[in-house]
Amino acid sequence: MLKVAMLPSPLDSSTSYLSTSTIVSLCVFFALLCACIIVGHLLEEYRWASESIIALLLGLCSGVVVLLVTKFRSTEILIFNEDLFFLYLLPPIIFNAGFQVKKKQFFRNFTTILLFGVLGTVISFCVISVGAFLLFNRIGITNLSIKDHLAIGAILSATDSVCTLQVLSQDETPFLYSIVFGEGVVNDATSIVLFNSVQSLNFDSINAITALKLLGTFLYLFCTSTALGVVVGLLSAYIIKTLYFGRHSTDREVALMMLMAYLSYMIAELLNLSGILTIFFCGIVMSHYTWHNVTGSSRITTKHAFATISFIAETFIFVYVGMEALDIDKWKRSKASIGTSVAVSSTLIALVLIGRAAFVFPIANIANCTKTRESTKIEFRSQFIIWWAGLMRGAVTIALSYNQFSKSDIASAEDSALMITSTIILVVFSTVVFGSITKPLIEAVNLKHSKPAISDSTDNQEDLRLLLLESNSSINQSINQSNRRRSNLSLMMRYPTTTVHYFWRKFDDKFMRPVFGGRGFVPVVPGSPHVEEDIS
Repeated sequence: MLKVAMLPSPLDSSTSYLSTSTIVSLCVFFALLCACIIVGHLLEEYRWASESIIALLLGLCSGVVVLLVTKFRSTEILIFNEDLFFLYLLPPIIFNAGFQVKKKQFFRNFTTILLFGVLGTVISFCVISVGAFLLFNRIGITNLSIKDHLAIGAILSATDSVCTLQVLSQDETPFLYSIVFGEGVVNDATSIVLFNSVQSLNFDSINAITALKLLGTFLYLFCTSTALGVVVGLLSAYIIKTLYFGRHSTDREVALMMLMAYLSYMIAELLNLSGILTIFFCGIVMSHYTWHNVTGSSRITTKHAFATISFIAETFIFVYVGMEALDIDKWKRSKASIGTSVAVSSTLIALVLIGRAAFVFPIANIANCTKTRESTKIEFRSQFIIWWAGLMRGAVTIALSYNQFSKSDIASAEDSALMITSTIILVVFSTVVFGSITKPLIEAVNLKHSKPAISDSTDNQEDLRLLLLESNSSINQSINQSNRRRSNLSLMMRYPTTTVHYFWRKFDDKFMRPVFGGRGFVPVVPGSPHVEEDIS
């Protein structure tokens, strides 16, 4: 799975059971990871220089050094296929995203997040696929099949909003932050589900039934993967609450949480479901129930351990992408001229820009039409930030591109190699160029002086609506029962997310938490440190 490229070494032999090239390669990569952390710390106040940009630049510099050492023969230190990414690097990143997500903001804006993350990704997928099919033939890329063009749409629909999230403030703009973060995670999962759906269908004969099968496969993968993640998360909460591991060992609690989270991902892959969706919702459920059932020491350990593993995996990926951008072998295999490479890369960047704009602005304006208060509408400057946040491409795009084009037949080998190199160029360009100007661009938009965030303006309304829901519970109950039902129905139609959240809280407190634990149902372990901090 993980292979080590043969690099020249000053050591002729080694008595270790590991080869010298393996040790040298791993030392180089670990040194690069340490350098990313140190440089990122030193440049913390310069918010344009995010960890992803630093990792990419260090990877590029290391690629140049290796290129010179090998006399322009190779820049590869570690060679790995997409299995390394999907089995070992991506799961901790997605799980930590679900585990650390601010659930109140996420589910309060869940409808908007789903519109952007699911419907928007599907629209972007369609726009990019059609655009690639129409434009690549004019450039001279003629050996790609219909499935390849649809795969390109799914590959380029996967966003990476890390740079924007490092600039946005969760306290100053909670609604915008939750939309960008939530949409980014749901978008990645949706893109992978779309990609897997495309791979599972036969496109020899395209008709309406094929489109319906694609939609059905997508919905099946989305729903079953989500359900599996919820089930495994609830199972972990029930086991830890019932068996009370904390009275003997906090290490067992931490180990069980990690193993069950990873087990949910592997079961999903075994059943040909979306492991990304499964482990994301498993992380959300674990943070809501399981995390409260462990001891205070285990809470602190899990919170920082998951974040640390995720950070290392992300940094590793970007370092590798930076070095892979200078891989001479892939450029030679593509046999494309500089003009063709520039044309293909420019086309991909243009399709990303257009595909993103094709759903952000229409969906935001349609959502605004359903809102009655001006303060709850998404103004244009916020729409622009949401659009910009999804222009960066990252590790998921690279991994899907390798999965699709690294095993092509001889007839399309040159075009496939060209697609991989063009995708790498897109990722490097979008991360470094778009990411570096994110902060000054947001400041130019003057976001901090915009009107209050949507979530802030709805808090008082929610309290008022909740009082309205309960207003007739004890006074004239028999007389006003029909009016109360109409009130509940109208509130459900006008404020579906908030009203559903209210009823979910009542159901959760009455039925779920007594069984699966959570806040207010935490077993007390004598001598365990009390932790006030919560993942909410």
